[in-house]
Amino acid sequence: MSLERFVAELDSFYLDAGTSLASAGDAAAVEVARVEFLGARSGRLKGIQKTLGALGASDKPAAGKRFNEVKEAIAALLSNAQARLIADPSDPATDAIDISLPGIPLRIGRLHPITQTIRRVEEIMGRLGFESVDGPEVEDERHNFEALNIPPEHPARDPLDNFYVATASRGGPLLLRSQTSTVQIRVMECRKPPLRIVSIGRVYRPDTADATHYPMFHQVEGLMIEPGTTMAHLKSVLRYFASSFLGGDVRVRFRPSFFPFTEPSVEVDMEWGGRWIEMGGAGMVDPAVLTAVGYDPNEVSGFAFGLGVERIAARRWGVADIRDFYRNDIRFLEQF
Repeated sequence: MSLERFVAELDSFYLDAGTSLASAGDAAAVEVARVEFLGARSGRLKGIQKTLGALGASDKPAAGKRFNEVKEAIAALLSNAQARLIADPSDPATDAIDISLPGIPLRIGRLHPITQTIRRVEEIMGRLGFESVDGPEVEDERHNFEALNIPPEHPARDPLDNFYVATASRGGPLLLRSQTSTVQIRVMECRKPPLRIVSIGRVYRPDTADATHYPMFHQVEGLMIEPGTTMAHLKSVLRYFASSFLGGDVRVRFRPSFFPFTEPSVEVDMEWGGRWIEMGGAGMVDPAVLTAVGYDPNEVSGFAFGLGVERIAARRWGVADIRDFYRNDIRFLEQF
């Protein structure tokens, strides 16, 4: 093939493409023209490009230059045709879009009721000067048991009652924490009294899931270490918390109990709406715990309490089964 014939074929191709694109009356016709002239597989331009190899070596530079010029020119014609149809109100595709209509609104998510409860607890306790602290969920036995006055023979350390997960590099076993009291130990190890903290987070116990139990749940632990602290201070704090969280006149009562890390120890019940509900445990920090973190029990005393976040959330909103919080049913969660 000669250079003159190749150029003539390009010019004819350019005229055909221009005529087709100019006469295209809608987006579908423009697309048909694009595929016919510029299609990557069977477009006419692709066929012309293949004939470049039949030209002589001296003609190829001029032919390649002209080929690129025609290709760019047709691409510009295609862009103009597409722009013309977008701007043309007579195009049916344009009529289908009313740009004056409002857009599709995005669904804005909400905080999970457990997250709402945690933030509410932190806000209430903050009014009383309690600082919110956090700690690791994978713990060693010292922070989960030993420093909390739980000896090796205590049933709470039974492997069947805990989630042991690994062995630390220093040789001790690791487990998913069974209580957020571990955070209190870590804070007391590096701070001196007076101390007011509240730790909230996930804890893990191999319980059978039912309406009031779950193998993973959230716990709020409060700790106050100051000279002269008594059970009266503990009850006052809990009553203030219950009234602020649940609203109205909430009564708090203590029932004698036993926990290794408090002495004396009590179960905490709250009465609201004519019904008493067990909410958690509390008591005065055992002197052995104070000694374990380097405090002098003759100089300071303190109280600690632990409440289940799911329980107080369920009490606030009248939820009968705490498993509902984790079923991911949008119909349930959007109520909050």
